[in-house]
Amino acid sequence: MYKQNLYTLITDHSSTKEVKRNNRYKKYKYGYNHELDCVIISKNGTVGDIYEIQGLRIALPLPPENIDGSDLKKEDQIFRRRQRPESLKKIRSVYEFKTLTDNVKEDYYNYIETEFNRRDDGYWFMCNGEPCYITGSHYMYLNWTKIDIGAPDFRQSNRLFFYFWEACKADERCYGMCYLKNRRSGFSFMASSETVNLATVSRDSRFGILSKSGADAKKMFTDKVVPISSNYPFFFRPIQDGMDKPKTELSYRVPASKLTRNSLKVKTEQSEEGLDTTIDWKNTGDNSYDGEKLKLLVHDESGKWDKPDNILNNWRVTKTCLRLGARVVGKCLMGSTSNALDKGGENFKKLYDDSDLRKANRNRNGQTASGLYALFIPMEWNYEGFINKYGFPVFDTPESPIESIDGSYIYTGVIEHWENEADGLKGNADALNEFYRQFPRTEQHAFRDETRDSIFNLAKIYEQIDYNEEKILSGYVTTGSFQWANGVKDTKVEWYPNKNGRFKLSWIPTKQMQNAFEVKNGIKFPGNKEFGAFGCDSYDISGTVDGGGSNGALHGLTAFSMHPDVPSSQFFLEYVARPQTAEIFFEDVLMAIVFYGMPILAENNKPRLLYYLKRRGYRGYSMNRPDKLYTKLSVTEKELGGIPNSSEDIRQAHASAIESYIENHIGMHENGDYGQMYFQRTLQDWSKFNINSRTKYDASISSGLAIMACQRHLYTPRNVREKKKIDFGFSKYNNSGLKSKIIQ
Repeated sequence: MYKQNLYTLITDHSSTKEVKRNNRYKKYKYGYNHELDCVIISKNGTVGDIYEIQGLRIALPLPPENIDGSDLKKEDQIFRRRQRPESLKKIRSVYEFKTLTDNVKEDYYNYIETEFNRRDDGYWFMCNGEPCYITGSHYMYLNWTKIDIGAPDFRQSNRLFFYFWEACKADERCYGMCYLKNRRSGFSFMASSETVNLATVSRDSRFGILSKSGADAKKMFTDKVVPISSNYPFFFRPIQDGMDKPKTELSYRVPASKLTRNSLKVKTEQSEEGLDTTIDWKNTGDNSYDGEKLKLLVHDESGKWDKPDNILNNWRVTKTCLRLGARVVGKCLMGSTSNALDKGGENFKKLYDDSDLRKANRNRNGQTASGLYALFIPMEWNYEGFINKYGFPVFDTPESPIESIDGSYIYTGVIEHWENEADGLKGNADALNEFYRQFPRTEQHAFRDETRDSIFNLAKIYEQIDYNEEKILSGYVTTGSFQWANGVKDTKVEWYPNKNGRFKLSWIPTKQMQNAFEVKNGIKFPGNKEFGAFGCDSYDISGTVDGGGSNGALHGLTAFSMHPDVPSSQFFLEYVARPQTAEIFFEDVLMAIVFYGMPILAENNKPRLLYYLKRRGYRGYSMNRPDKLYTKLSVTEKELGGIPNSSEDIRQAHASAIESYIENHIGMHENGDYGQMYFQRTLQDWSKFNINSRTKYDASISSGLAIMACQRHLYTPRNVREKKKIDFGFSKYNNSGLKSKIIQ
């Protein structure tokens, strides 16, 4: 059965005295609340349920006493669009309405006021027995937005999308949303709807549209934004300057505020204040909208900006259009599927990762590295044809057909349907990866790369990645830190689980095996060297001028073993990080190898780590390069151990070691079992590894060295002796001439 993990519902706060008191007096304000550590999207001063979606806590209002649909049977409680009175459809402007007699207008005041209230505050209705809240923006999308199929469907995925977007608008620390989506999710229409919704109530503002090309931005403007605006009822639609169907810019004059009973009674045109608000689009480029102040920037297909256009460069420029000094005055609504990494996807992935709140990467101003908040909604939540009439996805194949939102019936669950599609493409790796990118169930699916440039078996790597994701790795991988017992160095090392730790472990040795060592000639050697080894890609400089630099990486791998307490040929440790100082990294490495009692093979072209180990008395833990006899080692190699990375034959041997391990231990085996490699970051690193540009693949370097260390017998040269001629004591003679002469 499918397990929902898109959001978490938090209700513990509702029983506290402070929350009850504040709700009674309606004291809660729209925006970020420090006490509750959440963003309040409620407009009525109350706080109800809190949804946590991808690291962002969002507080909804309390449900009202009277909710639409309460009088219906549970099975009949669905979202219903509110129909516009036929007579109002003929009225094209607020001025035409004002010419009507007062008794005619009186019939429509309540209707118009209710629509404005729903637009501002949101809307509650009963959905299959449960109160359901949608934001004002979502209501405008459902009730007043014209899309290519007529009117939008109510989907629970869109409800969560608009919760998240409303929180982005409410949070003064946030520049907007970076939405990773599946194809045909409706983002372009939702973004267009929001553009018109905000523009028609904003004064002296500018709204911009960008896409993967200028032609796409123009198409979004002419085919979506303009028709949505034209379809608005007169009481929402300002008087428009210029053409009815403009090609480049939509300009609004009036009205600038909510129409009320009193304002509608005023018959003069001059009484309305002008909006002076425009919506336009720009050609794609790094400097689009440079220097212009924007209320809203819609970034469509941001993951498909191909060279020379760069979404990262563009965002650095356009971000300044959304702020005045330290104050965020505009928002960005960004959404896209992703191209292959070398076709714009890599830049979008960087932007998405910099926006992910789960990585706890807020700066001291409370902002993410990008300023945006990332959201990913898996395809199973938003796949056409698998949404029931209540807006919920049908994840698992039902026992009996379920009525869909369009009145047809659903016989198969969306998960099974997706798996059938994927299975049919497994013979074509690039087609399968394109399918994953278009309809991703995970973020890793969304950023799948093409296979043609990989030197390793990507099919096996992705099989393992998918298996790991499906298994939900709780219990398989533990995050934490190593510490010296009682803080005393060079004693025993202890393991402490810690969600903020730099180490990831999938196997911990028994107590008897921990901290095992032996002493030979006064030198410590690892006591578990027959059970495994470490590989390490180190660094020597603590920091760089720009704060960058590659990570230090450490991997632990068990050797082939029949020991009951040791898994065979399994990566058990992953460390990919760059602590503030190189010494912290060195100490982390030292504690890991001491705890496991296993040797380490490290690159000796960055020797500070090896000097650190020797100075601390752990030279015996540093392996010598396995491809040379001890007598052939250089003086430095004898002193420190390690292996160079400059030799071409070492590079080839390193890549070959990873390739062989993948073929034998990764993905699905012939018996149907899967490999026991649970570190997704390393698997992803292998999938992108480039032997001609190795420096940025830290995880691949260290994991490959770990494999070579465990298979060191394969690289040990034979001690070839020189062939000597054997002297049997026989004399040789020169028999030319009459007399033989002995050859001296």
